[in-house]
Amino acid sequence: MYQPNFRITNNLVSYISSIEAAKALIDHAPLVPAWEAKFRGEAVARMVHFGTKIEGNDLTEEQTNRLIQAQSAADPGISSGDLAKQAGIIARERDVQEVINYRQVLTWIDELNLATKKLTNDKLLSPETLKTLHALTMQGLLEAAQTGEYRRQQVIVRGAKDGGVVFRPPVSAEVPFLVTEFFEWLNSPEALAIHPIFRAGIVHYHLVYIHPFIEGNGRTARALASLVLQQAGYDFKKFFSLEQYFDSDVDKYYQALLSVQQSGTDVTYWLEYFCYGVAVEIDKIKSQVLKLSKDLKLQKDLGSQVALSERQIILLETLQNQGELSSETAQQILPNVSTDTILRDLKDLIKKGVVQKQGVTKGVRYLMVG
Repeated sequence: MYQPNFRITNNLVSYISSIEAAKALIDHAPLVPAWEAKFRGEAVARMVHFGTKIEGNDLTEEQTNRLIQAQSAADPGISSGDLAKQAGIIARERDVQEVINYRQVLTWIDELNLATKKLTNDKLLSPETLKTLHALTMQGLLEAAQTGEYRRQQVIVRGAKDGGVVFRPPVSAEVPFLVTEFFEWLNSPEALAIHPIFRAGIVHYHLVYIHPFIEGNGRTARALASLVLQQAGYDFKKFFSLEQYFDSDVDKYYQALLSVQQSGTDVTYWLEYFCYGVAVEIDKIKSQVLKLSKDLKLQKDLGSQVALSERQIILLETLQNQGELSSETAQQILPNVSTDTILRDLKDLIKKGVVQKQGVTKGVRYLMVG
């Protein structure tokens, strides 16, 4: 059976400690539900944009966001050309299709996680799941016979700078055996005893190493690593994206992957790189959460997390930034919302104990509680 080779270093202990602390804060911070739709939407956009950009997609982040928004409102199965028209962008058909596909991959993972209670671990994390993720990732980009099917030819990985061969994956005849062996380990008691962040990092690396498919291995490996994290309860409310971290220094990303072979199968350095990325991205989310719920006394006063509307989130962001809010300012930041609706939102925030009102008539101003 496959066995990963790594050491628990001081760096790994430090990163995991930081991740666990941030996770606890995110899971229990007051007002977090108010941000869930916003944070998740932003995370999905980052995952799709940077997850395809790292593979050579030329769309800008703004174009990707417009495509995602158009896709959400479009009919299922819309063509890449029609979606681009609806989004008002001009782009290569392949780039648009990659965005469509990766958004569908993330949706499929979410739907699969809803069914996890009905699935045993080996049914959730299996070669069949891997093939499905690949088929969704490469739909319309490869011939049908190559989507969701193991490669039947040798491939090589070339460097982005000079085009030289930097890695030769295992021969195609070994792929089915290597994949089966890896998933046997992944669902074993030994693997389940490893911290989920380590397990996800190992999944990411080893699937890239095996290179099971003719194309799309990186996106498929990252998608399955995300599924491993979510299945183990480390989805961090789906607020974060590792893809932006990987894309921030692509050379470093590939160097970290290649370090395993250069060190004789030791994945320690790769895990340090991977876990550091998780720690960095989660710390960003923690900072955003603290921006709105920085006074932990609020949790004690309210006794529970508070669900807010998108309008109320905007009002609270302004309160956090400016310290107070007037009716006039509220109307300026929500120009398309009626005065009555804004007042109802503010009254609801007062009722929930999040905001307090001071003054009367034209001198009324609103402050954060605490």
